[in-house]
Amino acid sequence: MAGRRAPVSAPTAVVVRLKLSLLRNGLRQSAGRRAAYVASAVVVLLFAALQLVGLVALRGHAHAASLVVLLVAVLGLGWAVMPLFFPSGDETLDPTRLVMLPLRPRPLVRALLAASLVGIGPLFTALLLAGSVVSVAHGAAAYGVGVLGAVLGLLVCVTLARAVAAANIRLLTSRRGRDLAVLSGLVVAIGAQVVNFGAQQLGSSGLGRLDPAADVLRWVPPAAAIGAADSASEGSYGTAATQLLLTAAALVALLVVWERSLTRLMTAPDGSTLQAAGSGTRERRGSLGLARLLPAGRTGTVMERSLRYVWRDPKTKAAWVTSLAIGLIVPVFNALQGTGSPYFACFAAGMLGIQMYNQFGQDTSAFWMVALSISSTRDAYAELRARALALLVITLPYTALVAVVTTGLLDDWPRLPEVLGLSCALLGAMLATGAWTSARFPYSIPQEGYKNVAPGQAGLACTAIFGGMVAAALLCAPVIAVTIWLNVSAGGDAWTWLLLPAGAAFGATLTWLGLRLAAPRTAARLPEILTAVSRGLGIPVVKPPFQGVQGIYVRTIKSNGNSEHRTYDPLISHICIK
Repeated sequence: MAGRRAPVSAPTAVVVRLKLSLLRNGLRQSAGRRAAYVASAVVVLLFAALQLVGLVALRGHAHAASLVVLLVAVLGLGWAVMPLFFPSGDETLDPTRLVMLPLRPRPLVRALLAASLVGIGPLFTALLLAGSVVSVAHGAAAYGVGVLGAVLGLLVCVTLARAVAAANIRLLTSRRGRDLAVLSGLVVAIGAQVVNFGAQQLGSSGLGRLDPAADVLRWVPPAAAIGAADSASEGSYGTAATQLLLTAAALVALLVVWERSLTRLMTAPDGSTLQAAGSGTRERRGSLGLARLLPAGRTGTVMERSLRYVWRDPKTKAAWVTSLAIGLIVPVFNALQGTGSPYFACFAAGMLGIQMYNQFGQDTSAFWMVALSISSTRDAYAELRARALALLVITLPYTALVAVVTTGLLDDWPRLPEVLGLSCALLGAMLATGAWTSARFPYSIPQEGYKNVAPGQAGLACTAIFGGMVAAALLCAPVIAVTIWLNVSAGGDAWTWLLLPAGAAFGATLTWLGLRLAAPRTAARLPEILTAVSRGLGIPVVKPPFQGVQGIYVRTIKSNGNSEHRTYDPLISHICIK
């Protein structure tokens, strides 16, 4: 009939189909993405299956409930934290895309919650919760409570992730929010070391050490849902009911918070741009105040630019945060575990020295502006020296801090001078090799995505980094040999303090020689460097085809298929068309 309305599908079914369509279309984009997704799914499911088997095998252990409760609590914490570090992992996490549709918050919450249950993460969580129930449940009543608790625990985990993402979606979609993903590597590195340290402690003292923490966490959702199954197994049905009610109350509270966040997102304007505009002047003034501490002239300008990259460029910041974290975690955690050595502090110098490699890659296609200011070997040396000094502003005090902390934890203070000397020598060697490989093996760093090397340049990057690290280790061989000789010879301990000034002088000499060798190569290879660091950006560069003309020739392809060569000459202020 003409006056009859067409049936309207329920929002839940539409959003679930949308989630499946996004997943299916994403896998159709490329065979590589499809293979990566399938491989990651297989790995996650295999890990979940192993966890399930391990939890089932734990059934009947005296402290099984403590381990399971703590495991579920960590799982809930992961669901709460991961949306902050990986905001783009699920395209349906941003409900502002639906703001123009006639949807009310409550039906939208139900629809998004149902869509959230589709994926590898919820399946992994469901398997882990099922194994936890089997591990602690004894009797029909306990299994009934455990099944209900597992369902509530899964809903709490998923809702917690959605509520956190909705409450911070404006932050996560901004530049500062995307920079937050930089900390994901730090979280993974620290988490892996904490798990390793905890496993060693439990292996030596047993699972009984988990009981005090489990007694508290069994009342905190979602761990309370599994604690209810354990309580029912012991016949404490009142306690089990209370724990289930706490989990259900937490689920309702999270749903209310999520609904309010959605209402605010879909009705309130986004004022982030106004805040950014208002804070720009203050930030600029602060940076100018810090710049006054830097040297005058070209050196201070280049140092400030390099430090700005560290603070503001996401890829550069990610590399620095990871290096700083791992450089501290490895020696400190090994010292805490009793298996470390003061010489592990040199690991920090090695991790931070890597930042000198591929110095021009972080400039990407903007390197042509740097190249405009380089017209001689002297200019190239000043550029490289300033970049090295910018790194030393961070690396020197941090390396000294790691050395002091490591030796202090091991209570081996007599070795501090030689550790500092070795660290300075290694840092100087890596600055030297990093400057040379930056000129000889530059490569492009994509600004989008998670890859740090442009397609087709992975071999070049590996050659530069690993080859430079091996060369740096060989350059430090004299200092290492002297250190070994002083430690094995009779009376050599009295002279180990000389390794500090000797290592510092040796590292400074290596840095100076490396910069001197890299400067003429940099000045002679400006077009090749620009070609390499602009890979994948549509800016092919060729060598100058004309003799006697100084400058960088960039070939650009016009829309009509013709090509033109443009000369960016450091001696002129305009662009010449050849």
